Amino acid sequence: MKVMKFGGTSVGSVESILSLKAIVEKEAQQQPVIIVVSALGGITDKLLATSQLAVKGDEAWKDEFQAMVDRHHKMIDTIITDPKKRETLFNVVDSLFEQLRSIYFGVFLVHDLSKKTQDAIVSYGERLSSNIVATLVKGAKWFDSREFIKTMQKNHKNTLDSDLTCRLVKRTFSDLPRISLVPGFISMDRDTNETTNLGRGGSDYTAAIIAAALDADILEIWTDVDGFMTADPRVIKTAYTINELSYIEAMELCNFGAKVIYPPTIYPVCVKNIPIRVKNTFNPDAKGTIIKAKIANDDKPIKGISSISGTTLITVTGLSMVGVIGVNRRIFTALADNGISCFMVSQASSENSTSIGVRDQDEAAAVEVLNGEFAKEIETGAMFPMHAEKGLATIAVVGENMKHTPGIAGKLFGTLGRSGISVIACAQGASETNISFVVDSKYLRKALNAIHDSFFLSEYKVLNLFVCGVGTVGGQLLQQIHDQYEELKRTKRLKLNVVGIATSKKAIFNRDGIDLTCYKQLLDEAPISTDKQLSDEIIGMNIFNSVFVDCTASKDVALLYQEFLSHNISVIAANKIAASSSYDNYIRLKETALARGVLFRYETNVGAGLPIIGTINDLRNSGDSILKIEAVLSGTLNFIFNELSADVSFSEAVRRAKEMGYSEPDPRIDLSGKDVIRKLVILAREAGYKVEKTDVEKHLFIPDHFFEGSIDDFWKDLPSLDADFEARRRQLEAEGKRWRFVATFDHGHTSVALKEVDRNHPFYNLEGSNNVVSLTTERYREYPMLIQGYGAGASVTAAGVFANIMSIANI
Repeated sequence: MKVMKFGGTSVGSVESILSLKAIVEKEAQQQPVIIVVSALGGITDKLLATSQLAVKGDEAWKDEFQAMVDRHHKMIDTIITDPKKRETLFNVVDSLFEQLRSIYFGVFLVHDLSKKTQDAIVSYGERLSSNIVATLVKGAKWFDSREFIKTMQKNHKNTLDSDLTCRLVKRTFSDLPRISLVPGFISMDRDTNETTNLGRGGSDYTAAIIAAALDADILEIWTDVDGFMTADPRVIKTAYTINELSYIEAMELCNFGAKVIYPPTIYPVCVKNIPIRVKNTFNPDAKGTIIKAKIANDDKPIKGISSISGTTLITVTGLSMVGVIGVNRRIFTALADNGISCFMVSQASSENSTSIGVRDQDEAAAVEVLNGEFAKEIETGAMFPMHAEKGLATIAVVGENMKHTPGIAGKLFGTLGRSGISVIACAQGASETNISFVVDSKYLRKALNAIHDSFFLSEYKVLNLFVCGVGTVGGQLLQQIHDQYEELKRTKRLKLNVVGIATSKKAIFNRDGIDLTCYKQLLDEAPISTDKQLSDEIIGMNIFNSVFVDCTASKDVALLYQEFLSHNISVIAANKIAASSSYDNYIRLKETALARGVLFRYETNVGAGLPIIGTINDLRNSGDSILKIEAVLSGTLNFIFNELSADVSFSEAVRRAKEMGYSEPDPRIDLSGKDVIRKLVILAREAGYKVEKTDVEKHLFIPDHFFEGSIDDFWKDLPSLDADFEARRRQLEAEGKRWRFVATFDHGHTSVALKEVDRNHPFYNLEGSNNVVSLTTERYREYPMLIQGYGAGASVTAAGVFANIMSIANI
């Protein structure tokens, strides 16, 4: 036989209660079943709230009472189609409501609500619902659980009399009907025969008690979820149902906020080694979660994460605590005597402080009790007054396999650190089944997502991207992300989630991800925003595994990097301004990223998609030293000098570079060498040298006055240089040489200049807009390392940015 418990949501609506009927009648064809039901969803709270109105003398109790009557009547009218059964059920239900009305009226008259009366009032929820279900389910026989679930008074609380209850359950169900229907939660005092209850969640406990007493094959808990989830799905979209849990794992998750099962439920069936299965009334075909002693194929160190928001941490501290026996006994005895529960304890090895976690609603009472307990010590200065820190949340990471997997705690706290989340207090038992820690509540969502992702509880690893700039590079990047999205999910189990897109004037955000097929339309419809608003929104989203991707050339956007890195947001920059800014700012950005455990990547600052910066870093990290760098770093200038011929003048080559999109709209930006200087400064810095832009010697090839005046003046005057360039070009051609605008770093000296290279030089055959870098190092002295390829273009630059994104994803 099996015991099946249905919670409030399972009997809370017509849809759910009809589903219950179908489930039970189908199951009863296979074996005898005992059905335990809760009150209709929300009725227990309504019963309590109405009693409070009555005790205050508020006439509104009558309206609330009538609303409960109407709800039950409507349910019966809808689901019970047999007129005779309906009439009989109405008589039973109305009789119970009449009793309840009398109790409420008495409370209203005398303005008194004793514990005994309160227990009587809340019992009506299950008494009503169980009679309705017993009438609905074909062949069901109703039993009054007060006849066999017995309690006794212990420490002013109703406590189960296990031995007596077990005997009475066995006697009651000695001749087991096919379907037995039992109200959960309610019980009776063994000595006074007064109605009592097993506390909130007591219907689960009722079912477990019966299952244990009768040695049931299984206990099924039917609720409104598919089972235990790896985390709260309202917080973590990627949370999924856990197939199997041990009794200990389930207990730990229940104690820390996973409200699937009432924690005391587990003990009676655990002792008898009876499995528990959690099922969904609204999705009965789902497999659910099975809870048992031993789990097969259990390879994950962490099974699930649960949390308690509304935590207050109270710290008891003082020098008099060191080495003194009995201080903790006084703390916990004082709290227990006043009915205050603490769910986490953290004590320093020096014994001079003990921190305890309590719920926010218990904070004031706990502080008052403990200040009273240690009043003498506080008065003499041997101890300090209690310190209470509010606005916190407690997270528990649960899994029996943690004790078999070294480094779990290190990985856990490393994950939190990289996400910028400080751990305020932590606790871990020797069994290593539960690591609990306290964080600021504003980081709860971020912490849960980061842990869920880091420990592969999620189906996919998620990287949350903020992309700034949707021009040629940014637009190409978004297209590449869109094109590769499904492939990366399939082959890498990686989900690139673009949660923010911004232009110079507008921005859109969506924590769940932006549809890249229509982001342009969404941007058009978005309100105007500033860089400050952009920064505030990104930081305010407080999202885990977040990366800011800058595809602009904006100085203002580059100024945001420090703030992002300080808030544990990695930065990828196609924008060269930050890495070539003052050396102090460059170092500060790198040191901030290192200190915060995030990444600052800017591979595309030099050579677009070429692996230049990464190669220099790899050489240095392996112990090599960069002695000399020679490079052609301007695709625009290389294109111009490759175009020069007897038929193509210098001015025509510049014009072609602009028309073909190789140059900036104002080609003087390229011709001035500023871009090359920036790139050289970045390479020298990556090589380990302190270099500023002002340190670079500039040997330009056109007069300074061309950089003054308007762009129209520039185009008008540019042909005046053609004759000189043509004469020099002919001479070079006769000598078998070509021009290359070369950036040079040589043992600390930096310069940019138009150089003549012959056929034996590796730069001679550099085609089109390609870039080339020659690295001379301690290891590559005689034969320098060459890196050559496309050094410009939106698609290759976007691909380089994409590669940086993937480098972060693969960590």
